[in-house]
Amino acid sequence: MIISVSRRTDIPAFYAEWFINRVRAGYCTVPNPFNDKQVSRIPLSPANVDVIVFWTRNPAPLMKYLPELDERGFRYYFLYTVMDNPRLLDPKVPPVAESIRIFTELSDQIGAEKVIWRYDPMVLSTHTGIDFHIEKFSTIASGLKGRTQRVIISLVDVYKSIMSRMDELGESGLKLLVPDAVILEKLICPLVEIADENGMEIVSCAEKFDLEPFGVKPAKCIDDVLIHRVFGLSVSGGKDPAQRKACGCVVSRDIGMYDTCAFNCVYCYATRSFDAVKKNRARHDVASPSLSGWYE
Repeated sequence: MIISVSRRTDIPAFYAEWFINRVRAGYCTVPNPFNDKQVSRIPLSPANVDVIVFWTRNPAPLMKYLPELDERGFRYYFLYTVMDNPRLLDPKVPPVAESIRIFTELSDQIGAEKVIWRYDPMVLSTHTGIDFHIEKFSTIASGLKGRTQRVIISLVDVYKSIMSRMDELGESGLKLLVPDAVILEKLICPLVEIADENGMEIVSCAEKFDLEPFGVKPAKCIDDVLIHRVFGLSVSGGKDPAQRKACGCVVSRDIGMYDTCAFNCVYCYATRSFDAVKKNRARHDVASPSLSGWYE
């Protein structure tokens, strides 16, 4: 079994102590996002877990626990998002220089093959256009050279909750741009060149646009091929039916809960309401088997 930690929230950044407590307990509980009366008990022992995949914008709070995970015999890798968006889009994420520093430390600690850079999702707007992303991507790629072997990109998917938050930014002059073939070519081709110059394979995540003509193949973030190459472990290569149609990830169990990430990124699909985040974080207990509230 592969454990996803987590598509739904940033557990390494905000819930590292809870996570290690659940590892020590050997299990956690996860309520169904659409019916909290349905609760899953998920084993978290090395005997039951093939690989842990961490998703984060700041792994620093978790890093002190990695030696314990190693001692217990866990295998894991990180999907680490590093971008440099304006604060009106990413109000609470670490500054990019700090993220590059932490990424470097993590890579040096566990190996470059186990830390994958995510430059996604890209918001194309009047504030964050083609030139903006090329410049930021280039700066970050230079800072991460030698510390990762792969970078994952995608364009933002605008859901209803995201659109309402984007509309609120209209007073700042921010307006979304609609990608077309010309825009994609002008954006993606330079990113491919930059990634190559810095020794990185560039791939896409659950992207509805076909980026292969520009040199970007679709990839799996939870990746059976990567897992076999890095850990020598064979896991099921079947697509996870619980994920979006364009998602290529193999099957995993996610232990996060929506509306619990405190980074408050405006474009985040996993945050439906910032007020809900406050309420759910207030319900968090590091001793609970579940991330927010107490579900047995």
